[in-house]
Amino acid sequence: MRTDPPGRTGSSGRAGPPDAPSRRPLLDALDIGGLLLGGNGKVVACDPALAGLLGRAPETVTGRRLADLAADGPGESAGALAELTGLAGDVGRERWAGALELRHADGGPVPLEGRAARIAGPDGRPLTLVHLVAAGRTGAVEQDLAALDALFTASPLGIALFDRDLRYTRVNRALAALHGTPAHALIGRTVLDALPPPVSQEIHRLQRHVLRTGRSVTDLVTASPDGRGAHSVSVGPLTDRAGETAGLGCTVMDITERREALARTERARQRLTLLDDVGTALGDLLDVGRVCEALADALVPRFGDFCSVQLTTAVATGGEPPDAGEVPGAQLIQLGVATTRGGPEVKEIFRYGSRAVHPPGSILGTVLATGVPHLARSPDEILAATPPGHPRAEATRRLGIHSMLTIPLRARGTVLGLLVVSRAGRRAAFDRDDLTLAAALSTRAGITLDNVRLYVREREGALMLQRSLLPRELPTVPGVEVGHRYVPSSSGAEIGGDWFDVIPLAGGRVALVIGDATGHGMRAAAVMGQLRTAVRTLAGLDLSPAELLRRLNDIGTDIAPHPDPLMATCVYAVYDPATRVCTMAGAGHLPPMLATREDGGGRWEARQVDLPAGVPLGLEDVRFEERRVEVAEGSLLVLYTDGLVETRGESIAGGLERLRRLLARAAGATAAHDSPLEALCDEIVGALRPEVPAHDSDDLALLAVRLGRLPAERVMTRAFPAERHMVREARHQVRETLRDWGLTALADRAELLVSELVTNAVRHARGPVGLRMVHGPTLLVEVTDPDPAPPRERTAAPEDEGGRGLPLVARESRRWGSRRVPAGKTVWFELGLPG
Repeated sequence: MRTDPPGRTGSSGRAGPPDAPSRRPLLDALDIGGLLLGGNGKVVACDPALAGLLGRAPETVTGRRLADLAADGPGESAGALAELTGLAGDVGRERWAGALELRHADGGPVPLEGRAARIAGPDGRPLTLVHLVAAGRTGAVEQDLAALDALFTASPLGIALFDRDLRYTRVNRALAALHGTPAHALIGRTVLDALPPPVSQEIHRLQRHVLRTGRSVTDLVTASPDGRGAHSVSVGPLTDRAGETAGLGCTVMDITERREALARTERARQRLTLLDDVGTALGDLLDVGRVCEALADALVPRFGDFCSVQLTTAVATGGEPPDAGEVPGAQLIQLGVATTRGGPEVKEIFRYGSRAVHPPGSILGTVLATGVPHLARSPDEILAATPPGHPRAEATRRLGIHSMLTIPLRARGTVLGLLVVSRAGRRAAFDRDDLTLAAALSTRAGITLDNVRLYVREREGALMLQRSLLPRELPTVPGVEVGHRYVPSSSGAEIGGDWFDVIPLAGGRVALVIGDATGHGMRAAAVMGQLRTAVRTLAGLDLSPAELLRRLNDIGTDIAPHPDPLMATCVYAVYDPATRVCTMAGAGHLPPMLATREDGGGRWEARQVDLPAGVPLGLEDVRFEERRVEVAEGSLLVLYTDGLVETRGESIAGGLERLRRLLARAAGATAAHDSPLEALCDEIVGALRPEVPAHDSDDLALLAVRLGRLPAERVMTRAFPAERHMVREARHQVRETLRDWGLTALADRAELLVSELVTNAVRHARGPVGLRMVHGPTLLVEVTDPDPAPPRERTAAPEDEGGRGLPLVARESRRWGSRRVPAGKTVWFELGLPG
């Protein structure tokens, strides 16, 4: 409803602005004047209004002949003057009507139209009463009146005029039709008499307000008199030429169709909004149960009062949907429920996780079997298709459910379950449009459910592949304690290629490996598995870290050929508990963190190892550098992938600094309480992982290693000059050491093999020969000499004096091998311990 300000009028005799009525009286606006003519044609009396039209004073007109006032020019007015002048003496005529021109005081013509009639004067002599009006004024008034009549008769709007007592004074046919009352029956009545309450009361209050304030009110929406439609009512004041309110004008327009169209448009908009909101609610979910819950919550109470989402057991548990022939009679699990009220009936029917088999004759059973949506418009229809004695029948009666939609959840031509939505109480029943909307919702939900099911299956398969390629358990290495964690990505089936490994090496040493194959999904997992296998194979050759990475890079084209070449990062470290030396090399990977006691005290500090980053694996003609670091006993070495420290919107340096501070604090607490490294890994992951949003998270691998040492009494190291008589000394040293270790049962075999290796070293080397024995899970014996050439095993002929040493070592030892060292090479063998 809109209120307009009252109209304004000017203070002069001229008409005001177009939007305001003039305050001049109506007769003044018409410029009407009059005079009396005697029988001799003289003016007996002159109206000042007429004299004003002629620009003269009334006394200058009175007493003059009317012909003397005529304008000069053609004689059209001569006949009119003659007729007018002779009217008083013409017994046969009593009236005159015509046009004439009189002369203005300035000499110009004044065209006039007039009417005249013969009257009797005071003395009984006839006089002529003449009324004159400026030419054209009457035509304008007649035109205005004709326009007003046309407006009333031709306008499709209902129009009514009211007097100050708010009674109908004029009504057009359109208004009479809108009111359902003949026009003549409305005249003289008020709206209180003509219209039913409360419509009449509302319009009457509006009329009184407009009459009191003089302000127009437009577009007041009221009910139609019959109550089945809507009208738009506008009321404004009617003012006379003096600016006084003479009554009210009212227009009425039937807006029933417009309101219905707007209602349909708004309803369609709400349906589209509901579809969009449901799609948004389901779009980011990756769990079947959560999808069902979100669908039910989105529909109640916006679309219905009760909602149930039921899936077949196979779909709910992640299996394949049943075949078309297996759907009828299949067991359904209720995984999504939402209601607007509680109570025992609601808890019984809408219980999460309840299972049911719907009989063929029921509505739910029929929809499940046919896949055709069903609309139940009445409680009787719902009860008729419900098995007698079923709890749903009693719940339908008690809850006042009067309409129900049952829609199949379909995907790829298969029914996955049912969507059931009900309305109760005073809410409008479902119609065909609601059925169409529910079918669209179920289609979207069915596709989402099927995608989630496929996603879960793919993700579980990818995770199973990745976990099968990662080490199931880490080996136990004397002098080394290991803890690890692997956390898969939380952003879907796109698992990453992060991996780690711990590989025991000869001599009690251990290889620590961590890497990341770029990309996600099955391909990344497969590349990761091949890299891990290749590293374990190359580690068995006892290569230095830099050499191992070089060879691993060389076989990269076989692991991931063109057009998707290998791109991976890796850190390979070898730790010797006997010497407490860790040798490591990197290929584009983040350097490890090393936590040590500060100055041997109780405070711990952590730092990144000064390790050249190198370039990732997969590039040609690259070199890898390695670092040798002597670590204090009990230090912590932490290897990790970028998923632990990388966060969107923050530089990698920020994540590394957080890890460094956390490691320094956690390492001290772990050492003080002698906690296992698994707890340390949990603390690191728990502190850093929440800072990564779920949709940005990458998988991560973490390897924490406490670097200890072998007991001194379990390691024997000697050096001998490269002289032949020193072979006997080496044999003696082996026997004495084994006696001290209680391993005399191995003395003969160990002496024989050491004798062969030392003899070869003395024969071919030009420097000192080193002998080291380690009592660990096996007996390890190493012979080191300055000659870098690796030993070659060959088959000796019967007449050959040499060539039998290495075959003897290979036959009598558990395993043997050789490796390069900075000062030459080391040949080693292992013997199993007794028992």
